[in-house]
Amino acid sequence: MKQDHASHDTTQGAAALLEVANVQAFYGEAQALGGVGFRIMPGEIVSIVGANGAGKTTLIRAIAGMTPVRAGSIRFQGREIAGCGSAEVCELGVAQVPEGRQIFPSLSVEENLRLGAVLRRARADRSANLERVYASFPKLAQRRGQSAGTLSGGEQQMLAIGRALMANPLLVMFDEPSLGLSPALTGQMFDVIAGLHSDGLSVVLVEQNVVESLELCQRAYVLENGTMTLEGTGAELLDDDRVRRAYLGL
Repeated sequence: MKQDHASHDTTQGAAALLEVANVQAFYGEAQALGGVGFRIMPGEIVSIVGANGAGKTTLIRAIAGMTPVRAGSIRFQGREIAGCGSAEVCELGVAQVPEGRQIFPSLSVEENLRLGAVLRRARADRSANLERVYASFPKLAQRRGQSAGTLSGGEQQMLAIGRALMANPLLVMFDEPSLGLSPALTGQMFDVIAGLHSDGLSVVLVEQNVVESLELCQRAYVLENGTMTLEGTGAELLDDDRVRRAYLGL
């Protein structure tokens, strides 16, 4: 097990898709991230687990250009993106499926999806991506003219994922995708993420659902009080006594 992942990173020397180093972020004077670092390689699923208030959503928002970074570096495909706006980060190929879905309830399913393709990088492929999303999520195809606010919670989460895929992303960050879903729908959600990964998409998965998240990923980090405290493969963390005590009640 690696605790000091900054100096013992197994991917050291390889070309990371996303590399976060010593990132600090604050809300007012309250520090939310205290020198966070992690990396994801092309084609990986990396999970970040931790309790409520650990800083997981802040980290996602910082990468996405939605929360200011006071110190540290965020590099995507070798390019520094700390300080970039969210639109610029999206144009580079980073998409987010936000906590709470944040769909537009008064717009139709298809209107919500088309909003995901307003980026320059996505416009040319909009029609093809729309059909691909409908093929992946047949229920959305059936409800394409229906107001998004009338969808079930699981369907709204599928819509949020579909909207992210419309942006032609290289990396998708999922922020608590199982939040508010039944156990059956949670299982379906993780199946969807696994399928996207098998299609070649790189995924950062931020989840409170520790067991499923660690079973799905290749590598994982534990975020506690704004700092990364553990890193390893998903299997290593599932077998770690500290993780089992803190998150699995064992």
